[in-house]
This record gives sequence, C-alpha cells and structure tokens, in this order.
Amino acid sequence: MGTALVILLVLVGIVVLLGLWAVGVYNGLIKLRNLVQEAWRQIDVELKRRHDLIGNLVETVKGYAAHERGTLEDVMKARSAAMAGGQSPGQQAQTEGMLSAALGRLIAVAEAYPDLKANQNFLALQNELTSTEDRIASARRYYNANVRELNTKVETVPSNFVAGMFNVQRAEYFEVEGAERDPVKVDFGQSNQTIPPPSGYNAPQDSRSQQIPTTPPPGQIPPAPPSQ
Repeated sequence: MGTALVILLVLVGIVVLLGLWAVGVYNGLIKLRNLVQEAWRQIDVELKRRHDLIGNLVETVKGYAAHERGTLEDVMKARSAAMAGGQSPGQQAQTEGMLSAALGRLIAVAEAYPDLKANQNFLALQNELTSTEDRIASARRYYNANVRELNTKVETVPSNFVAGMFNVQRAEYFEVEGAERDPVKVDFGQSNQTIPPPSGYNAPQDSRSQQIPTTPPPGQIPPAPPSQ
C-alpha cells in the first residue's frame, strides 16, 4: 500500500510539473503573439501617415505638372491598393512595394520642375515623408524580430506541442523585396550639386610661411637664409 501511494504521488507530481511547464510555455507564446500584434499596429499607424502624405504630395505635384497624368494616376492607384483593408503583412508588403515604385517615378518627374522643387509645401511634405519612411523601417525591424522569435517557439520542440494544442500559429514577416526595400530617396538631385569649398580654402598663401626648415646632415654647414 505504501509503495502504491508513493508511485501515485510521483505520478501526480510529474503531471503537476508538466502542467506548470505547459502553462509557462503557453503564457510565453501568448506574450510573443501580443508583441507581434502590437508591433504591427505601430507599422499600420505609420503606413496610414505615409498614405496621407503621398496623397498630399500628389496634389501638390498636380498643381505644377498636371499634364503628367499617367504618373499621377499610377501613384494614386498604387496608393488605393496599399490602403485596401484586410491585407496580411505579406500582401501589405507587396502593395507598399508597388507604391514605392510608383512614388519613385513621381519623384523623377519632379526633377524637371524647378518651381515645384522650390515650393515650400512640397519641401515640407518631402521631409515628412522621409521621416515617416525611416520610422516605418524601424518599426518593421522591431516587428520582424518579434515574428522571428514567435515562429522559432512555434516550430521548435518542445514548445511546438503546446502551440499546436492551443492553435498558436506562425506570424508573417513584413518585408519589401528587391530595391524597394529601402526608403524612397527624395533629395531631388541635391546630392549631385557642386558644393563650393569653405571661404579661404583655396586662398593664395605666402610660400615663405610654408617652407619647413630642414636639418643638414652631420658635418655640413647649414645653408644661408634667402635674402630679403
């Protein structure tokens, strides 16, 4: 009787430990899933801001280059596709990549309009868009890091058993493929401008002040200084 009781207690202890382990793993999975969802909401906020800025940018360009209708329509179509609801992170990445490509063509068109490039509203939108692109890139890195950690837990033993029991699934990465991965460059050709040197950089200098005296080898008489 005593042996049976000990075996029963051991079995109960094992079951309790397994239950506590399963609870701990489950709580960790749920925490990671919530972090992924929170990180995605941050991306969504920045994407909505990006869409608004691009809409305002198109309206500003339209005032100076209304005849560039094809390019403007391409941007607005891509923007509408990117704003469509119900997209998975992978689908959102694809539509955002298409929008970035269309925006790049619009920026190239703006190069031909000096008055547009000098417009204060256009410059302000340019700066805001660049800042938003940077925040999206930062939020994307944070989101993908959490996705990677969650997916590792879901796919590896033994936490995958708990994930399967409670239907905790893998999350999807948010990555824009190819050259569209980087934020859109909106320097409007300023990087190609020739920047003059600082004042006095090329100013003529007294050659005498640049002469460095040399020490003659041992045994030789130093040369006489030049006559004034």
